[in-house]
Amino acid sequence: MERKKTVLTGIKPTGTPHLGNLMGAIRPALEMAKKPELDPYFFIADYHALTTVQDGKTFRNLVHEVAATWIACGLDPARCTIYCQSDIPEIFELSWILSCVTPKGLMNRAHAYKAVVQENQEKGQEDLDAGVSMGLFCYPVLMAADILMFNSDFVPVGKDQVQHVEITRDIAQRFNKDFKKVFKLPMHVLSEQSAVLPGLDGRKMSKSYDNTIPIFAPSNQLQKLIARVKTDSVGPTDPKNPETSTLFMIYKEISTPEEIEAMKQKYVAGISWGDAKQQTFEKLDQFLAEPRKKYQELMANPAQIEQILKEGGLRARKVATALLAEVRKAVGKI
Repeated sequence: MERKKTVLTGIKPTGTPHLGNLMGAIRPALEMAKKPELDPYFFIADYHALTTVQDGKTFRNLVHEVAATWIACGLDPARCTIYCQSDIPEIFELSWILSCVTPKGLMNRAHAYKAVVQENQEKGQEDLDAGVSMGLFCYPVLMAADILMFNSDFVPVGKDQVQHVEITRDIAQRFNKDFKKVFKLPMHVLSEQSAVLPGLDGRKMSKSYDNTIPIFAPSNQLQKLIARVKTDSVGPTDPKNPETSTLFMIYKEISTPEEIEAMKQKYVAGISWGDAKQQTFEKLDQFLAEPRKKYQELMANPAQIEQILKEGGLRARKVATALLAEVRKAVGKI
């Protein structure tokens, strides 16, 4: 029997998951994980988050939030391997080994590092590396270890993360050439169906813009957030363009084709923005009701979350231990 292909998705716990995360990353990754020919791995990249989250209580809560979010949104721990990066010590040994074959120049070209350097230049900083920790600088090597540890075939990413997979391929090729062919070269996967949702102000929904709609906001808070969605100055009964409406973009992500068409006709006929907001809220609240309930149950029982992550970590370590043994042998470790 042909071995299943491995698909690996990493989730960094740096903030409360929002609707943009759900539509743009969570839902497409979970759909891909349903394919019977794939062996899905989902990991919480908690040690990656240490570059920005440096409060222990906040750190633990964010890890729980991410795990609860994915499970509440449909991840099946019996079908998928979900684990914390920090529970797989083999990843960090592999990260060091890979760093020994990674040129510094490759790290100099990483987007995150270049962005900080550019910001320092614009501020007139004498030290262009001000604010750069080694965690930030070496971030791509650890990400390469995350991916190569399970000889991943496919890595679903957003456009801003494609470079990390390309760097991973470069590092794997160098290791394979210098020592022995151990690693597959992973392929990035960009979902054509993934939605880029606008936020409350019309810009891309992003924590950095403070314009997000948390996935599991209580109904009353959700209604207030939808009421804040920016609309244009078209009159209450005048025709409106659904294709430029943030409300419509949200509505169509959670509705059937028939419902979408019916709502589109309401826009053309001249639905008021107040009615559009109310109907969008009601549809979204209904769509999120069951996941919200599951999420709340999980967050109220952190021991259950920890047990799920522990079991996933044990499964993942079996694979990681075997792969690391190959790597150790390749570099000369007996």
